[in-house]
Amino acid sequence: MISLRILPSLKHLSRSLPILGFLLLSLQISSALETVVFPVPIPPVGTNPAAFPAPRDEWFLRFQSNLDKTKGHHYDLLFDGDSITDFWQTRGSAVWDQHYGSLNAVDFGISGDRTENVLWRLQQGQVDGMDPKLIVLMIGTNNIKNDSVDQIADGIKAVVAQYLQRCPDSHLLLLGVFPRSTAATDPIRAKVIAINEKIAPLDDGKRVTYLDIGKKFLQPDGTLSANIMPDFLHPTAQGYGIWADAIQPIVDKYCSTAAHGK
Repeated sequence: MISLRILPSLKHLSRSLPILGFLLLSLQISSALETVVFPVPIPPVGTNPAAFPAPRDEWFLRFQSNLDKTKGHHYDLLFDGDSITDFWQTRGSAVWDQHYGSLNAVDFGISGDRTENVLWRLQQGQVDGMDPKLIVLMIGTNNIKNDSVDQIADGIKAVVAQYLQRCPDSHLLLLGVFPRSTAATDPIRAKVIAINEKIAPLDDGKRVTYLDIGKKFLQPDGTLSANIMPDFLHPTAQGYGIWADAIQPIVDKYCSTAAHGK
């Protein structure tokens, strides 16, 4: 069964092509790429947009590429999130190789993603059949501009619930949203803190561990250094080293060969 989808670059064609011709063109593209969504879902009135699964129309090919690359493979360690996670493969690649190169690890983070985008990816089968030993999740910073603290927290809770449902034997390490902006007094810092306070209780002592490593990126006076995050959002290689060191005990607990007798 072909799912009818529209590539963002073809949206303008819908205004000029006869509808039948446009549908046929969309079907041909869908058959070849199996990536395009029509229409992009709109949250019903009164629905929390941060907890309503939705794609981003500019990244279908990236999402499909991830599916194609990982289809039929099992991973012990899985990272997911937004650009901060995505950049493990660029700025953080040397740290990734050092800490996770010997592990069976995969990174599903996509730049620009919000909670609702991760929800959509999961519902489209991103991790079906994988059930990794450990999932490392950090998401929510891209929701800060448009969504309230409660909406973002509920979106994160929904992502966690989806992961636990779809990966029933996995342990999930939920990271607090990382600090951003230079000064500790920036209002965005207070919003990050409030979000993290809302999601901390998701740590159930069983399948979910919550860890807020944000202070490890900060100077003693609470400022954020450009050496750690040059744009005060995305870590440098040094920042990724801080991240990796902070979560290493949990990675070792769930993914080391000694811990699993392999």
